[in-house]
Amino acid sequence: MRYIITRPCLQEGSLRLVKYLESTFPESGPAQFVDDRGREYAVQVDRAAGRVWGLRALYHDGNLGVNDVLMITTLAPGRYQVETIVKPYATPLPPSRLDQDRTPEARRVVVTATPHVREVRLEQPLPGGPRGADPAPGTVHAAAASAPETRTPLVPVQETRAAQAPGTPAPAAQAADRSEGRPLPRSAAPLPSRLEDQLAELAGLTGYRLTFPSPDIARLSAELGKHGYTVQLALTAAAVRSPAWQEGADYAALLTTEAERPQGQPRLTREALAALIEHARLAPLSPIDLRGYWQAGNLDLESAASISELVGAHLAQRGAFSFVLLTLAAQPAHSLVSVPRLAERLGSGVNLAELHSILDTLTRTPFLALTPLPGGQYLLRGDVRDLLTDLAEYADGVRRRVRQPLAAGRAAPTLA
Repeated sequence: MRYIITRPCLQEGSLRLVKYLESTFPESGPAQFVDDRGREYAVQVDRAAGRVWGLRALYHDGNLGVNDVLMITTLAPGRYQVETIVKPYATPLPPSRLDQDRTPEARRVVVTATPHVREVRLEQPLPGGPRGADPAPGTVHAAAASAPETRTPLVPVQETRAAQAPGTPAPAAQAADRSEGRPLPRSAAPLPSRLEDQLAELAGLTGYRLTFPSPDIARLSAELGKHGYTVQLALTAAAVRSPAWQEGADYAALLTTEAERPQGQPRLTREALAALIEHARLAPLSPIDLRGYWQAGNLDLESAASISELVGAHLAQRGAFSFVLLTLAAQPAHSLVSVPRLAERLGSGVNLAELHSILDTLTRTPFLALTPLPGGQYLLRGDVRDLLTDLAEYADGVRRRVRQPLAAGRAAPTLA
């Protein structure tokens, strides 16, 4: 199961037993968490309080912060595998064109840094100074007292200077541009790089083809034959009045923030776009999965939460599959597998219908881990570790062949 860490979780060293986690922690009492490095953590499940306590050391060792992710897999009653997913630092979203003429925002200046705490102060350039340039001495005042900030890199960042070609902005000016959200000069680049990169990543992860009919309009095309469709995105409010917008698409939406609610115009919020990308990184999403959300006409964080449930279901299925394999690994090779006894060992982590489906999958290529026998039993054909090693080698061999483009007119190699 997937759990997103919140600020109260970090402060209390806990996680909240939200509804979808209740079946994962069916009873109160002591439990054991094992991270991806094999380190064990004693925790306490408190169903009455709706919390699992004792995670402070896990959060500290993993250098985890708000919005990072825990992937929790039940290994046995009271014992759980925990994998961590650390989100990259978010780049500030570019401001609107109207905002570009406003006074520059305060810059963050690092004062001191340790592996877990970074002390920063905010400096605000005085109005009237040139945009994108370092302020002259005496033109900067502290906007706030120094404050600690967590989640810093464990290694210090070393700044270097290089010779600048004539006409190239100085590094300080480039950093100021980034801190204010203004795009650096790019040839034939109609969009700020961050937004363009986000749209390109979403298209690459989910299977759309991304094009730009005009500088302020993006188009996502699902080229799936009779199942295909097109989504047109207005990147500015003015784009909905342009001729390119009138070309038409199956679905259309205006890119906004969560706070903006244009009347009579379907929208895609920037926050939902970032959430979609995160979900697509965790589990496969396709244009077929997303079509209903475009059709609903308001893809915001509420819609993204629904997509999160879909992704969570995919991950839960994968977790159940892993749980069965880990349980089978406790048996010796060439032994009999009894479904009732296996179900008893799995407990509530996997229901009987899921178990039969997983066992059936393990009897087929490329796994060939089990041989079905009369009476509902199975023969475990080999040691699970050896089976997984063979499967990994097979997958790696196929991957190497996929990466090598075929010469024109040459037949595809036969896969062993």
